[in-house]
Amino acid sequence: MIAVDTNLLVYAHRSGLPEHRAARTALEQVAASSSGWGIPQTCVPPSAGRPSTPSEAAGFINALTTTGGGHLWQPGPGFPGRLLQAAEARGIHGPRIFDLQIALTAVEAGASEIWTHDQGFVTVPGLRVRDPFARI
Repeated sequence: MIAVDTNLLVYAHRSGLPEHRAARTALEQVAASSSGWGIPQTCVPPSAGRPSTPSEAAGFINALTTTGGGHLWQPGPGFPGRLLQAAEARGIHGPRIFDLQIALTAVEAGASEIWTHDQGFVTVPGLRVRDPFARI
């Protein structure tokens, strides 16, 4: 199963960004994947550029999860403890904690890879990091 990172969602949602077309293509590819895919809840993007209205943001995520076949993954019970333990074990701190949340949620949901354009994305065992822009 494939997880999708925040940056691809932001790029795909914002038509004025230079990465927009590549991100849309990547989402089309992931939606066509037979292995299934999803979005860790912490990846639902905050506003970038002009803030999206709640209706616009909901429409975008609903399109991905309804017609695009994706799932919205929530962290399971006890997640904060597992997150802190993993951060301590890997020496992760600061803004990379956000990546770790995404990665752990994806692994717990059954993902074996995450698509991101973040070259410094945190790696965790069992989750391959791929930049889909490199394949487009």
